Amino acid sequence: MTRAHRVLAGLLFAVCGLGLLPAAAHAERVSAADTQAVRAVVEAQLAAFAADDGKRAFSYAAPSIREMFGSPDRFMAMVRGSYPVVYRPAAVIFLNPEWVQGQLVQGVHLTDSSGALWLAIYQLERQPDQSWRISGCNVQPSAGKMT
Repeated sequence: MTRAHRVLAGLLFAVCGLGLLPAAAHAERVSAADTQAVRAVVEAQLAAFAADDGKRAFSYAAPSIREMFGSPDRFMAMVRGSYPVVYRPAAVIFLNPEWVQGQLVQGVHLTDSSGALWLAIYQLERQPDQSWRISGCNVQPSAGKMT
């Protein structure tokens, strides 16, 4: 098991322990099509953040998130204030997504402008039209620093 997978497994355990995912997590492989689609959604939202395109970034959020924030402006203000590394990552590396008790999770290593490493665990939901939308993101510091 690589270091990245150990970190992802540890964070999945922590997420489960916090009640964000069911406690008896069992990871399953994600199809190539879903892997590609999920990555495309996360990449598109990151690109929208980089372009300060709140309307587009908000469109990749799951309906429950859009309902919670109500508007792209409120959503963008939350991301800028609470998730600066997601809003403006210096570098992005995708891990393999996994199914965990019916929830698709996508781990992403992010580097901030100071070189600090972060691990973002995205939760995604399949929509009735079979597209994917982001239903949550948990960001934790990761060991190490990029130089």
